[in-house]
Amino acid sequence: MGIIKQGILGGFSGKVGNVIGSSWRGISYMRSIAQSTTKTRSVAQAIQQERFARVVGFLQPITAYLRIGYIGFKERQSSFNAAMSYVIKQAMTDGEIDYSKVLVSHGNLMPVMEAAATESNGKVSFTWTDNSGQGDALATDWAMPLVYNTVKKEAVFSTHAIARVAGKAELNLPSRWTGDKLVVYLGFTSQDELTSANSLYLSGTTATGGDSGSGSGSGDSGSGDSGVIDDNPLG
Repeated sequence: MGIIKQGILGGFSGKVGNVIGSSWRGISYMRSIAQSTTKTRSVAQAIQQERFARVVGFLQPITAYLRIGYIGFKERQSSFNAAMSYVIKQAMTDGEIDYSKVLVSHGNLMPVMEAAATESNGKVSFTWTDNSGQGDALATDWAMPLVYNTVKKEAVFSTHAIARVAGKAELNLPSRWTGDKLVVYLGFTSQDELTSANSLYLSGTTATGGDSGSGSGSGDSGSGDSGVIDDNPLG
């Protein structure tokens, strides 16, 4: 039962119908009781929520990377939301993420045309053919290598690893990743970080701590020719 403390116009404490009265630091307030629901999710809703959960779980460890990788979308939506929209619409097959179709960076900057990655002795070595001067590619563009652990849902990356002209970079892997499945990407961003290039998927490999396999990619991977964004890249 609710109790009126200061006359009919004053605050009250307790419960009246579906309203609860109380006070905080001398300020009276009312709030409605949360309504419980017995509605069950439809199969379609459950599938969609599972898809969202998978993508969020994938992207959260690389949020800082996405802020630069999807910098071109910041006027319309957050970089994270832009990446999430792209992965859901363009890189999922039967509810699973197809890592080979993922773009961890997305933009109009010219990517490299040839690149490769090799995992060995606890590190991934990236190499690429410097194409500075091709389109808007500059020697000073930053290489953005990334390695994602699909088992532990963790990532190592650099958004300012080395200049495009260098043609190579390295990332050290945590020793506890040994035996886990990894996916490897290489993106680029301009020195002023105003535009980024479509990332390349270089390989899916297993962390061994010793000599392992390698993978390569070309600038035709991702969406669009030579890294040029489509009119509706997230659609």
